[in-house]
Amino acid sequence: MVRIVVLDGYALNPGDLSWESLESLGDCTVHDRTPEGETAARAAEAQIVLTNKVAFDRDTIERLSQLKYIGVLATGYDIVDLDAAAKRAIVVTNVPSYSTRSVAQMVIAHLLNFTQHVAHHAEAVRQGRWAASDDFCFWDCPLVELDGLTIGIVGYGQTGRATAQLCRALGMKVLAYDVATPKELGDGATKVELETLFRRSDVVSLHCPLCDETEKMVNAQRLAQMKPTALLINTARGPLIDEEALADALNSGRIAGAGLDVLSAEPPSADNPLISAKNCYVTPHIAWATREARDRLMTIAVNNVRAFLDGRPRNVVGR
Repeated sequence: MVRIVVLDGYALNPGDLSWESLESLGDCTVHDRTPEGETAARAAEAQIVLTNKVAFDRDTIERLSQLKYIGVLATGYDIVDLDAAAKRAIVVTNVPSYSTRSVAQMVIAHLLNFTQHVAHHAEAVRQGRWAASDDFCFWDCPLVELDGLTIGIVGYGQTGRATAQLCRALGMKVLAYDVATPKELGDGATKVELETLFRRSDVVSLHCPLCDETEKMVNAQRLAQMKPTALLINTARGPLIDEEALADALNSGRIAGAGLDVLSAEPPSADNPLISAKNCYVTPHIAWATREARDRLMTIAVNNVRAFLDGRPRNVVGR
């Protein structure tokens, strides 16, 4: 019987989903988390390993003589040394498109946090500030209507397009930048160069993958191109942003605010400058984590394993 090991299953399934469909495919062991240094020992007898954030570098791959398949429980697969896997003819798969709607929804959540300040005003009511007001209504920070504002979407794949759809429903104009999209987008968005997008947008939302070309793409120079009233939202990858530069821009009022669901190191160090930066709201990498999205992730991951066992691997990634 094939041996299957899940190295860090807790984030996908903290108890509200079931591993039964995966367990039906072989002798399956699920670990909630795997401490650094224990990967090779736990996966030693496995032909199939599933991992979310546990890395498979060249040394780890070379030590696992039985390994035939690495299933990444996420869309990004930079945790796997693909060259080392290919040298051993190990199949590597990922799970694309499972969280598209959930991530787009989180972009809107951050956007509405800045424009309506719902939690802030609800807390003000709880503190008695409305009751003490002289007027029938109370607010203590600007309320902003999104209709007519412009959002610039960097990375116009499935999640970028889903975000654009929601923003258009709110009356926003959409600018898009992506190296892979056609000249005419055909969905009401306008394709522009990156510099134009940063200069013209009232909101910039990041949806591009992390690679050498995009690492720290949002740096001091890019931030200086933005309107002082503009917002930055990142639900993609933390290292897309130069965090020191963004903290400086926020604290100096160079831009109006940032909503971030990802940081360069997760969990972050206590001294990460964005945690205490002015008008910066950081959520703990949860855009992907609705139950519905995680259920889709589980289904696709299991189907990936099943397809591999049937000799027809799907969602294969590689160099």
